[in-house]
Amino acid sequence: MTRVDDRPRLIVAVDTTDGITGWGEAYNHGPDRALPPVLDWLEHQIAGEDPRRVTFIHQKLIQQSRFPPGAIGLAAIAAIDHACWDIAAKAAGVPVFQLLGGNVRDKVEVYCGVYSAPDATQAVEEVQRYHEEGGYRAFKLSPYRRSPHQGRWGELCRVAGDWFGKMRSCLPADFELAFDAHARISEPVRALQLANALAPYDPLFLEEPLRPEHIPAWGALRAQMSIPLATGESLYNRFEFLSLLSARGADIIQPDIAVVGGLTEMRRIADLADAHFVTVMPHNPMGPLATAHNVHFAAAQPNFRMLEYKPPRHAPWAIDPYLPKEGHLELRPDRAGWGIEIDEEALKSDDYIHWERRIEIKRDGSTAYP
Repeated sequence: MTRVDDRPRLIVAVDTTDGITGWGEAYNHGPDRALPPVLDWLEHQIAGEDPRRVTFIHQKLIQQSRFPPGAIGLAAIAAIDHACWDIAAKAAGVPVFQLLGGNVRDKVEVYCGVYSAPDATQAVEEVQRYHEEGGYRAFKLSPYRRSPHQGRWGELCRVAGDWFGKMRSCLPADFELAFDAHARISEPVRALQLANALAPYDPLFLEEPLRPEHIPAWGALRAQMSIPLATGESLYNRFEFLSLLSARGADIIQPDIAVVGGLTEMRRIADLADAHFVTVMPHNPMGPLATAHNVHFAAAQPNFRMLEYKPPRHAPWAIDPYLPKEGHLELRPDRAGWGIEIDEEALKSDDYIHWERRIEIKRDGSTAYP
């Protein structure tokens, strides 16, 4: 195992008898040390198979589970799926996106997360710094200036709206600003209050203002909102996304390619969204290899809109990560596979770092989602 910045990462290699190695990055839901044993078990299911039969292998791993695989199982399957796509493209001597029917765009627009600035002035400064660094023109922030479980909710919403308004007045008019509520709210009326507070300043979207479990609530919420509603990072397959889309519960879906079982399932989900006139803005808080997986998906997917991107500061195993230029990641049509080189020597040492989400304690002593 390795890490990217302060988060653990598991990088998976699949070797072939022809000397081709495919690479995939596994999602770290936690417990992260649970992933290697799952991958060891799955290895026995694919030994001797032709890795170029990507859909066959994906289907075999899903069906072998018998019961629907959960977060850890799908994270492991996604890593194998991506390694197989890498092998198939390298064997053909083409980028992965060429196997998907070719690119429909020449570069992939990204937005950058800004979560470390507590007041509007500092947030504006950080946005401007990121703009200078990578040319970003779209950013995602937290709407919370304090814990959503402390104090009066209406006051939290008022402060969030005022804070957003101050940022709007200080930044170029064409900058896009989105807000991620992190699925910490379980009452639809509160989610609507927050959406209404942000609406006057035209957010790009409001992400996960509700817990994801009860799909009908999303349809009812979206029907009352005047700003784009985004969700999907906590959904696991095309069937769950079909329920969301059928309920008209999102304007933008945000599946995570490393969560849903890989590129094979990701494309099915995106095509369902396309049939519902819904765009795709993938969840991607991961490392450089997961970003590469997303770049090739985005290059070939017509209803893709924008990719979440976290600039890597410490990822020595990624020799040449995709880096933004004028707010976009450029395709690498002259490179086979994912188009990124992995330093295997750097992966020989265990650079694992422990990380976990901290459960919040409410004023009455009960727990809340972090």
